[in-house]
Amino acid sequence: MLQDILINIDVDNSERAVKFYTEALGFKIGRRFDSKFIELIGSSFSLFLLENEKGTLPYPGALAGRNYSRHWSPVHLDFVVSSIAESKKQVLSAGAKLETDIRIEPYGKLATFSDPFGHGFCLIEFTGRGYDEIKKL
Repeated sequence: MLQDILINIDVDNSERAVKFYTEALGFKIGRRFDSKFIELIGSSFSLFLLENEKGTLPYPGALAGRNYSRHWSPVHLDFVVSSIAESKKQVLSAGAKLETDIRIEPYGKLATFSDPFGHGFCLIEFTGRGYDEIKKL
């Protein structure tokens, strides 16, 4: 049944989002469907930026409109990188905000950030066997 996963990120300014994600993580522009719908490529997945104005409702009957200040979502993106120290410098230079600095976990190194649109994300540098280093219960 499942054929693919599409990752869409709502932003309030497409060009600013393209600038951030290309500079911060090395994505490249794939397709521009229009000025408010842009595909970024360069990883094992495509990232789609969808421009939607602040305050617009995300679905019929929503109690709150879109908010691009820092917010929490139970779904977030983890970007696996080869050097977390270098990647940290790169994402900060592009405009990310550091939320928790690099720390050691059983599977590697982890740091958390938010992008200029309020979305949280992690950088992970796997070591050893990555997640397989976590002891099974």
